[in-house]
Amino acid sequence: MKLKRRRKLVTYLNILDQPIQFNPFVFSRKFILWAVLGLFGGIIASVYWIILEFLTHQLAFFEGWLVIPTMAVCGLLAGLIIHFIGDPGEIHLIVNNIRFNKGKLDPKNNPSMVLSSLLCIASGGSLGPEAPLVQVTGSTGTWLGKLFRLKGEELRSMSIAGMASGFTALFGAPLGGSLFSLEILHHKYAVEYYKAIIPAFVASSFSYLIFAIIVHLGIGPIWDLPTYEMQDKFDFGYAVLFAIAATIVGWLFIFCTKFFKSAFGKLQAPIYIKTTLGGIMLGIIVFYLPITRYFGHHEISQLLIGDFSVQLLIAILVFKIIAIAITVTSGWRGGFIIPLFFCGATLGLIIHQFLPSISLSLTIVSCMAAINACVTRTPMSTTILLATLTGFTYFIPILFASLTGYFLAPRIPFISSQMENSPN
Repeated sequence: MKLKRRRKLVTYLNILDQPIQFNPFVFSRKFILWAVLGLFGGIIASVYWIILEFLTHQLAFFEGWLVIPTMAVCGLLAGLIIHFIGDPGEIHLIVNNIRFNKGKLDPKNNPSMVLSSLLCIASGGSLGPEAPLVQVTGSTGTWLGKLFRLKGEELRSMSIAGMASGFTALFGAPLGGSLFSLEILHHKYAVEYYKAIIPAFVASSFSYLIFAIIVHLGIGPIWDLPTYEMQDKFDFGYAVLFAIAATIVGWLFIFCTKFFKSAFGKLQAPIYIKTTLGGIMLGIIVFYLPITRYFGHHEISQLLIGDFSVQLLIAILVFKIIAIAITVTSGWRGGFIIPLFFCGATLGLIIHQFLPSISLSLTIVSCMAAINACVTRTPMSTTILLATLTGFTYFIPILFASLTGYFLAPRIPFISSQMENSPN
């Protein structure tokens, strides 16, 4: 019986190997695989987001001084998960696996990544869900590719398409998510694996559709900025100037992260001790500045509608940078793209206090674009993502700001695996 089943399975796989042809179109197995992967990515992202929202609402009841022990306990639990189940690694591990491990992302790390990141993000850590989603959906692409006996660049493209589907679901930008999954893999001035752009775009489109249907998130701009109309040719110059200021903040964030990485590196203790200590430090920051809690998805909107003094905005910016650095280096899991956007929005509001005659939208978007491009080195996808998330239709100033942040970034990238030859 087992032999007959295997023969049937081989027969079915051979049938799928043959493209179904319709004149004048050709629908191949590859397109179907990319679409199915996108459906899986959308479902995975939806389930993850629903659970994350539930846990966040439950833990949000712990306010005031209670936030300190709450985040300490969640840090401890996340550290114990990583210690006993396994270290899922960070974004640089994903990049290295795509570049040096034949495009394979191991799904065995998913339980640890999912459980630890849910605790870290829901309790109020300054990291977002984009990194866990990219890991899980990317490894789903690897699994599906292996199931259909794909090898080489086809298997790598499936992994990249899976990454794109997870990233797109959260941000609601299929093209931006597709480009991000390629740009994050680059080295020097080149973008690699451009052959995967169509698989990534197809998977992203289907993932976006499923996520939007289930969660109703990602339809339209997430952050409501004032309407912008370009009335002055100097707006491009302003965008570059604001981007330079944001790039300086990006450098400060990188140096701050290196400082805490060195500090936690010198601490000879198990991972759960570091995550607990990180939780205590984060809880203290949140106690004094509650808006620094969480990764910034809703907090950016609070910034935009709030009436904050310059002094308070500067304090929020400084301690948010510290909070992100602690979260990244103490073993907490998550992604730092939306937190960086939060820092950019805060800096934009600070600058606008001194230059109120210049468009607030231009100021904020330029700062958000530059700081993210400086740290992640993804100027193209950053431009498209921000245009989608903010409804800023004149995306050329965003591109100027993104390129400014990119070319003024530190020579040694923040994501170490983006170096030209970095298998570590």
